[in-house]
Amino acid sequence: MKNISQNRKDNGFTLVEMLTAIFIFTLLLVGITVLFKTILTTTTQQNLSLDTSDQARKLSFNFLNEVRTATTGNDGSFPINEASDGQIVFFSGYGASGANINRIRYFVSNGKLWKGVVVPTGNPLTYNLTGETTKPVQTALANGNTPVFFYYNENYGGTSTPLSQPVNVNQVRFVKLNLILLKQDVKGASTTFVVNAGASIRNLKTNLGN
Repeated sequence: MKNISQNRKDNGFTLVEMLTAIFIFTLLLVGITVLFKTILTTTTQQNLSLDTSDQARKLSFNFLNEVRTATTGNDGSFPINEASDGQIVFFSGYGASGANINRIRYFVSNGKLWKGVVVPTGNPLTYNLTGETTKPVQTALANGNTPVFFYYNENYGGTSTPLSQPVNVNQVRFVKLNLILLKQDVKGASTTFVVNAGASIRNLKTNLGN
């Protein structure tokens, strides 16, 4: 009898051994799942952070060139049409077709910075605002009550006090873009970074150097 019992024990798992094996396998499976989830989440957050930085770089480049070349609209409008904390409207030929001067509007809405463009049409050329095309150009915006746009007169020297709201557009000679952006490197984190860029309006400047 002793030999038969020993043979049966050697030929299979006991219930306790099976439960232990299942428990260990489950722990390993949960650990691997958590590891892959962490890796995917980290990768996703890093991509979001990189996308935000890349957006800010492209936005700053285009915005500076558009503002720098702001000029009188095809309908005779002054180069700067509106200059508020969260919206700027101006006319620029940068990226426009031929002799067209596009009406460009940057504005804040739902945590994003948007760009609207109206291409002049007709003869004589006019700006039909119902034909404005808009698209988001910067996500993860965290400015809150902090202005996205600052405006300066011809005395701007790098540390000057910006013009007070409501701004008289006839005084604007320098525009600064002020972006406070969520890093998004960690899910749910509220850490931010700041992107500043500014340019003088060449067609209006007097004593500004760039």
